[in-house]
Amino acid sequence: MDRDDVMTWVAGYERAWRENDAAAVRRLFSEDASYARSPYTPALLGHEEIGEFWAADEGATFSMTAEPVAVEGRRAVVRVGVQYTAPEAQEYKDLWVLEFADDGRVTEFEEWAYWPGLPYTASGPDAFGREAEPGPTPEI
Repeated sequence: MDRDDVMTWVAGYERAWRENDAAAVRRLFSEDASYARSPYTPALLGHEEIGEFWAADEGATFSMTAEPVAVEGRRAVVRVGVQYTAPEAQEYKDLWVLEFADDGRVTEFEEWAYWPGLPYTASGPDAFGREAEPGPTPEI
């Protein structure tokens, strides 16, 4: 994989996500692919679970930017920005950690998503000066 290959895959992902093209999941991901939406939740496994997750955004409008941070062998890290405008305005900055199979499909997708207002420390104020509220302790 090189940067162009990675960005071709990312463009296909964006197109499929935007068009709610569940069939594209088979073109983009290997049959046994894992898709971790967060490092703290169990990964989705296989085409069916990934496709169901994509369907949750049906009708959403958004813009997306992406740039590769690192590409080494079959692994890549991509910096992604997503700006939803509907049904609700929301911004995300993501890092995607991708592992590719020989055929160019992703076998492992791990997302590290961030959005405005999260605290910078475990007990400190968020970006808007509000004190953080304790949340559930993740299972590790």
